[in-house]
Amino acid sequence: MLRNILSVGGYTLISRITGFVRDIALAAVLGAGATMDAFSVALRLPNHFRAIFGEGAVNQAYVPTYAQIAEKEGPEAASLFADRLFTVQLIVQVVLLALALPLMPWLVRLLAPGFSADPAVFELAVALTRITFPYLLFVTMVTFLGATLNAVERYAAFAAAPILLNVFIVAALAVPFLFPSAAHAAAWGVAISGVAQWIVLYVAARRAGVSSKLVRPRADAGVRRFLKMFGPAVIGSAGVQISIFADTIIASLLPRGGYAALYYAERLYQLPLGLIAIAVGTVALSAMSRAIAKGDDAAANRAQNRAIAISLVASAPFVAAFVAVPELMVAGLFQRGAFDAQASAAAGAVLFAYALGLPAIVMIRAQVSAFQARGDTTTPMLIALAAIACNLALKLLLWRDWGAPGLAHATAAGAWVNLLTLFVLARRRGWTEPDRRLPGFAAIVCAAAAICGLLAWWGKPLALQLTATLPFEPLLMTVLLVSGVAAIVYAVLAGGLLKATGLLRLLR
Repeated sequence: MLRNILSVGGYTLISRITGFVRDIALAAVLGAGATMDAFSVALRLPNHFRAIFGEGAVNQAYVPTYAQIAEKEGPEAASLFADRLFTVQLIVQVVLLALALPLMPWLVRLLAPGFSADPAVFELAVALTRITFPYLLFVTMVTFLGATLNAVERYAAFAAAPILLNVFIVAALAVPFLFPSAAHAAAWGVAISGVAQWIVLYVAARRAGVSSKLVRPRADAGVRRFLKMFGPAVIGSAGVQISIFADTIIASLLPRGGYAALYYAERLYQLPLGLIAIAVGTVALSAMSRAIAKGDDAAANRAQNRAIAISLVASAPFVAAFVAVPELMVAGLFQRGAFDAQASAAAGAVLFAYALGLPAIVMIRAQVSAFQARGDTTTPMLIALAAIACNLALKLLLWRDWGAPGLAHATAAGAWVNLLTLFVLARRRGWTEPDRRLPGFAAIVCAAAAICGLLAWWGKPLALQLTATLPFEPLLMTVLLVSGVAAIVYAVLAGGLLKATGLLRLLR
């Protein structure tokens, strides 16, 4: 399991690094003003639908069903099940695209009503979103093929595919003279990357012998089981997206740059989500689904405990950095060109708020696997909707006085409500059995992370002095110096104490 997590996490790390290069390029070229706000909406709209109908719901309903069919009926039956679902999903996506393109002004007005007050920004957002929306069609097929590969323990291609999104956006920004504007260039980079990702996943799936083909749809027992799980999974995934929709809508009502502050802070806090939560959640769900299909609940519990331990130890240093020196993290990565110190301060305040919910957000994927692996997508759906209700209430309460950071604080609170409720219900049903060593493990990790954060906060002024005279990117060098020293201290403290107490075995 750890090897698979490292494989997914390794490719995701490359994806996040190229993502930072992409965001650095976007910050330098588009800045943090109205143009970036318009492009952010154009990128977010297809991603909302992808998260609802693609990677969220498909993984939650598809992987356990595929594992059950493969275990009980054999690989040929599982392949036929995959082909039928692929056909249905492709038809749905083509219809959605045909409806969305002519209705794009209404969709943008729904997503970002504040843009209507500025016709130029509104028109740009509509034009860019029409370019990026076909990305949804291809990336949904990518997600489906990736879910099939995950179900047969082939994780690398799906984890590597998002790298192409970043590469094509940066490549397009390098030749903006070929497009009406740099924003149009970035939008076309998004669209073309969808085609490239689909080609990569199709080749990988074909090599693994699980490439899907078009067949006549038929509602057999497997498809009906999937659809029964898929409905609640869609609603549950939509619940998370409702929160993000709310951020988008409210941020469009903030002064210009509020949306960009959310975007850049989100890019940083998404790093541990991609490296840890997605990697751990993907592997944990597959491992638990296979164990439960064989009737081995003990193995499923071991997989979940290992996933939680890995999530804790890997996410703690990110939380420490984002709480201790959030503005420095933003400035070092993005403050250049059109992105100034004021933009760094705004995004840093949002990043601090997101960090308070990061431990919960990271562990939700491992906790929800206890339900999904048993075919229960309804309970996580109901819990997610309750958490979103709390989240939305706090957003409406905080946004006027707290601005963009208020939206992030509400997101953090909703994540904790979601995680704790999942744990309580899973415990009552006997679907989760926390290892008795986990509290001690968590205490050591938290203590090491706290020391790491204090060191970063205390060492920041000294690091700024040491790098001030450097001829190249002094702020970036400061981030690398502070985070590098703090990471070494964290690794030595956490690793040494966990090994000395015998708790390091939880990770194996």
